[in-house]
Amino acid sequence: MTTIQPSPHDRLTIECHIHGDSGIRVVSANGELDADVCPLLEAALHAKDGLQPPRVVVDLSGVTFMDSSGINLFANAYQTLTSAGGWLRIAAPTGPVHRVLSLVGLDTVITCHPTLDNALTA
Repeated sequence: MTTIQPSPHDRLTIECHIHGDSGIRVVSANGELDADVCPLLEAALHAKDGLQPPRVVVDLSGVTFMDSSGINLFANAYQTLTSAGGWLRIAAPTGPVHRVLSLVGLDTVITCHPTLDNALTA
């Protein structure tokens, strides 16, 4: 497991690992997701781990706040990963985060799963 250092503002921490033999990169975020910390999560989503096609599950169960910069981040990551033949799934978004995703309709583009296990086995 790789732990990425907390953001300069100490509002977001990220852990990354490859799930078993599946080749799925799991990115778990904890804290607040806004414009100041989005570059940290973006780097984790686009990590060069050599796995092809790039398949990423983002566990948002620990994210308590997300603004429009998070929406842009996920929309861009989805486009990049699917263009490379991979996919992006969102797992366990908290209530406030899920409301933001559904408000703009991003949950109809990027599949949101209620748990990490659901996202990994879908």
